[in-house]
Amino acid sequence: MNNPAAIDVRRHGCTGARRQFLWDQGAGFTGLALASLLERDGVFARAAAATAASRQPGPLAPKPSHHRGAKACIFLYMYGGPSQMDLFDYKPELQKRDGQTIELEIRRRDLQKQTLLGSKRTFRQHGQSGIWCSDALPHLAQHVDELAVVKSLYADSFAHGSANLQMNTGRILQGYPTLGSWLSYGLGSESDNLPGFVVMLDPRGGPIPGAANWAAGFMPSAYQGTVFRSAGEAILALDPPAGISRAMQREGIDTLAALNRLHAADRTATGDLEARIASYELAFQLQSSAPELLDLSSESPATLAAYGLHDRRGAHPLSLGPAPFGRQCLVARRLVERGVRFVQIYSGGGHQQQNWDAHNGVEENLTIHAPEIDKPIAALIGDLKARGMLDETLVVWGGEFGRQPVGQGANGGRDHNPKGFTYFLAGAGVKKGTSYGQTDELGHEAVVNRHHVRDLHATILHLMGLDPERLTFFYGGLDQKLTGVQPARPIQGILA
Repeated sequence: MNNPAAIDVRRHGCTGARRQFLWDQGAGFTGLALASLLERDGVFARAAAATAASRQPGPLAPKPSHHRGAKACIFLYMYGGPSQMDLFDYKPELQKRDGQTIELEIRRRDLQKQTLLGSKRTFRQHGQSGIWCSDALPHLAQHVDELAVVKSLYADSFAHGSANLQMNTGRILQGYPTLGSWLSYGLGSESDNLPGFVVMLDPRGGPIPGAANWAAGFMPSAYQGTVFRSAGEAILALDPPAGISRAMQREGIDTLAALNRLHAADRTATGDLEARIASYELAFQLQSSAPELLDLSSESPATLAAYGLHDRRGAHPLSLGPAPFGRQCLVARRLVERGVRFVQIYSGGGHQQQNWDAHNGVEENLTIHAPEIDKPIAALIGDLKARGMLDETLVVWGGEFGRQPVGQGANGGRDHNPKGFTYFLAGAGVKKGTSYGQTDELGHEAVVNRHHVRDLHATILHLMGLDPERLTFFYGGLDQKLTGVQPARPIQGILA
């Protein structure tokens, strides 16, 4: 007897082989008696609940924002800490006093006599806004009228690991959700076949302390970042085993989802199980969506050239040239076109001169890394604007801290400096052509319109349509927030 109800029970795996055998082989009153027993045990009720649950939106379903905001955010992360006084924060007094000895705090409560190091870069004011930019970034300088440059940020840590965590999670300790996780949790994703939060790392390696920079912390794992490779296989081991067809995969995933939802139907706190169900489905969809995403054959030759995809490696042996970062920026544009909410691209990997950590020579560091990002970022901003996407896409640029105005070592390096550094934002809701805040005359410490990084986070959330005070997640007895328990406010001076 091939009863549809029996098929449903079998798919949900709740009767076991013996009950299924009796159902299939029995007839008449035997089948009715068994049905009565199954119903009394609540099997059909749980199966119905599981079926209903399967129709509910998943954890990444689109959610309404608190107010109108951008649809997507692309965070260009300069791992290691770019030197603000060699890129955007022009300091004539530092230039005048180059070589003088002063007493300066290099590490927390560690005053030392140091020698001032003026920038070797040439600065000019660009665009109608007159924003200062050095000759290290000539292509980006052509787009300064689209930027809001914040020169007065400060953070709490002098160390890469904790500083990276604070910039990405708002805390200096591991275990907290990252910015991309908060946006995925608060807004969901507009893509059914791509992750809501994508991370692309520098080919030379990732940042300290690794995956904690894109983890979901105490949130369900559905909100963590998915690491994409920008060439070859986007995600390793994504292809199915040999001999397994797509139809076979589809049936297996559907059956597994039904079993998992049946298990979750009469249980609470099943967020991780829901995330796992969603991850299986997403992996299945990615088998077709990821190759299409990375296939750039539909892009025009002019677009590929603008992003620097045909350019050679840089003159310095450690420089990759603009092609790798340019490809990532172009893929980022394609990701947000397809509904991905948050994309984070890391420039710099490994140690010392392989990233923006300019201990061993700031001029050499800029020679390596500035040409890698200059052309691609300029192309990204121009491309988004030409496609009408810049008004709904927020672009954020910066690292975990800045650099000191004094020299370090024989090769003119610069040490870490969280007391005053620069970020820029462009796109939806940003006041274009704005230079906001100031560091002191040497570029060492934020002194005018000072803002902690929690204010930067509040600004990003606000621009994405989320109220940083209302976006909460209950954990550990508290309504947790990205910005923490201390007051945080959007930076009004850069909001349109």
